[in-house]
Parts: sequence; structure tokens; C-alpha cells
Amino acid sequence: MRPVSTGLYLSLAITVALAGCQRSGTAADTGAAPEQQAQTKDQQAISDQDISDAYLYLLARLLVLRQEQLDFSKEGFKWNEIAHREVGGVAWANPNLDVAYSEAWVAVDESSCTVFNVPQIKGRYYTVQFLNGWGETVANINERNYADHPSGDFWMCLKGATVQVPADAVRIDLPGRTSRVLARVELGADARQSIALQHKITVKPSGTPKIEPVPATPVFTNDRFPGAEAFDSAALALDSEPDINPGMDALQAKVRAVAEAVKTPAERERVEKVIREQTLPAFQKSFSTAGSNKNGWNRPATIGKYGDDFKTRTLIDLAGIWANSTDEVVYFKTDSDGTGTKLDGGNSYTITFAKDGLPESHVKYFWSVIAVDSKEFHAIPNPKNRFLINKQSRLQYGKDGSLTLYFAPEKPKDAPDGNWLPTPKGQNYNLTFRTYGPDQAILTGAWYPAPLVKATGANP
Repeated sequence: MRPVSTGLYLSLAITVALAGCQRSGTAADTGAAPEQQAQTKDQQAISDQDISDAYLYLLARLLVLRQEQLDFSKEGFKWNEIAHREVGGVAWANPNLDVAYSEAWVAVDESSCTVFNVPQIKGRYYTVQFLNGWGETVANINERNYADHPSGDFWMCLKGATVQVPADAVRIDLPGRTSRVLARVELGADARQSIALQHKITVKPSGTPKIEPVPATPVFTNDRFPGAEAFDSAALALDSEPDINPGMDALQAKVRAVAEAVKTPAERERVEKVIREQTLPAFQKSFSTAGSNKNGWNRPATIGKYGDDFKTRTLIDLAGIWANSTDEVVYFKTDSDGTGTKLDGGNSYTITFAKDGLPESHVKYFWSVIAVDSKEFHAIPNPKNRFLINKQSRLQYGKDGSLTLYFAPEKPKDAPDGNWLPTPKGQNYNLTFRTYGPDQAILTGAWYPAPLVKATGANP
């Protein structure tokens, strides 16, 4: 557990209190009643911006804890056991349907590691990703990171644990006692081979780790985020998982200060009002404005490893939880046609890539585009059971080498079937564009997906 930043918190409180005295004087000086003066000091100590920052910082942890609670209560997870999912058989936001997924929650302590055995995988993308309780990527097992040992045993151990690891294994230290794991094996042209390799990934603990109960924090829906009640379990959320990023002490102090303030009815009402009227509307709006934008596509400022960008971490934990780091993949998303108008499943849109800007020329592994709903960010059912376009989609190219993709409720005239992704009539949706093994043009921001163009007139 991470200790409370008591010194910082007290220093902040004393500084604010002294400043309040210098500004306001005593109750007798100002003519204000003592109760009114105390309330004024509280409001000065915790500003509306402090409330918003504290809430958005805490929300990232609550989103991960929400998924953790759902995994164990509804998805049948057990500690240090791996679940090999059927293609598309995952229950979280923005899944990658190019890969076979395997999932696990790992627990380690000072005397017990968890051993992952990874088979030899050649000719297709794979990685075994580890994330902490804030949604931060802390490790990836693959041939890029472990060229001298791309397969075999990997001992995942608590940092500082004195555990003897076999000479023929690789030890990887984890910053916390629990981790979320996602293994991805590219389906490629032979999905059966991918699934067979997926099932060869095994997990077992080396001992018997002490496992604390999953923290019981609010389990909410995307239609109704928690308000002031989010702070009722703030101490539990913060103390159960260290934040590995530097410079977070001040934010954690704000969270604890707000958590103390909401114990007072008047301040609880104020915090609730700030969250509902200021914080959440601005947060929702930031989905289209955070990061960088080009051609109508949005790219997060960072992903997978967030540093001090806690707001982007919260956005990604909501819309694409378990996202990997940019050395593995770069994501682009859009929810509009470039004019600010939301994507409508009843309309027809196209994306055309020129010959010299084809997505496959900018990735080492693969690219894909998927449509997800705009609330839960889940793949949208359609009669063709087609949920993405990628290099296995039997794409047809133009005579000039260009590539046009179609997004419409029904296949437009003259559109090659493999170039078309069905969309839902009467529903808004988002597109997520993935680039695995991005080249320098993508990493530096020189390449973005081409813009969406809305078809004029009736849908063909």
C-alpha cells in the first residue's frame, strides 16, 4: 500500500489557512459569523478546479476497479489462471477483433511469483501485456522486447521480492501486487493456428501469494457516472494500488481533501454540483478535443504509459481500457464526419487512401478499423456479423492503386463487398483505427487516416 502523503497534505492545508487569515482577518474584523467564515475558508481551500482534478484523477482508478469487480463477479476470473477467449468474446470497451485474446488477473507477493510460459510464435504479431490498477502498461512479453528469449518461461515477480528464479527463465519485476494481463495473438490468414498458439500460453503461481479482496468501490454505468459518492471509497481506491507515475502526490492530496470535505452535507452538495455541471460535461467534450486532430481523426496525446497526463489516462480507461503503449500500437478515433456532425449509422461514408498513403505501407504488422457504439464502446451487431475491415477483408484497390473503404447500413453500389463495413441505422457510432507496429510517419504524427466523406443524397 502507498502511504498517505501526510506532509504534503498538512503543508497545503496550513498554507491555505494562513493565506485565508491574511486575506480575511478574524470573524470580528470582517463582521462575518464564525460559521460563515469557516465555510468560506473551506471553499477557498478546495476550489472547483481542485474538485474536477481530484475527480478525474480518481475516476481512472475507479474505472479499472469497476472492470476488476465485474471480471471476478460476472466473468468467472480466478487469480493466476488464464482464460483463453473465443474471437470477439471479451466484455470490455473497444476490443481488437484482429487477435485472439487471453486474459488473466495476476497476484504476486514477496515470496511468490507468477510464471507465464509463452510458446514460440513466428510470422505473426503477438504480445503478453501487463497493466497495473490504473490502466498503465508495465510490461510486454514479445520478441521485440526479449529478442534473446522470446518464448519459454517468464517469472513475473513483485519488485524487490527475494525469489529464486531458474537460470533458463526471465524475471520481470512488477510494480504492484496485482496486474491485469492481456495476451494477443494475431489471427492473420489462419485463425485456427492463432487459436492453437493462444491456448499454449500457460500461467501458474510459483507459491501461494497473499491475495487481498478486490476493493469494493462503486460499480457504475457509462450513463450515470458517480458523483460525490466517488470520494466515499477514495482512500480504499488509492491505498490499494500505488500510482507509479511521478508527481501524483499533489493530486492524491486533493482527492483525500475532497473525500474529507464530502463528509459535510453542504460541501457534499457543492462537490456533487461541480461534478455534474462542470467536470463531467467538460470530460465528455474532451473526447473530441484531447490529443491531436487531423483529417477529422483524433489521436490521444499519449496512451498506455501516461506520465503526468492523468486526464488522458481516464479518457482511455473509459473508451479503450487495456490499451497498449505506442511502441506496440497507435490508435486513432473519430465520432464525426469532420464537420462536427456525429457519425450516423443511417448515412453512407467513405475513406479513400491514395496509393502513396496506404495504411499497410506504414505498419510492420497490421491495421484495422472497427465501429463501436458511442456509449459503451462495444462492437455493434449487424446481419453480416462483420465487425471490422483489415488486410484479411479481400480488399479491392482502384486502378490508380488507391483504397476506398465504405461505412453504410447497406452496401453502396459499386462498392467491393470486402471494402464495406455495415453500420447501424438510427444510431450514432465511433470508428477506431488501429496501426500495429507503426512506422516513424505514424509515430511522429506525419500520417493520419484519410478523412471521412459523407455521401450526398440518398444512400445508394
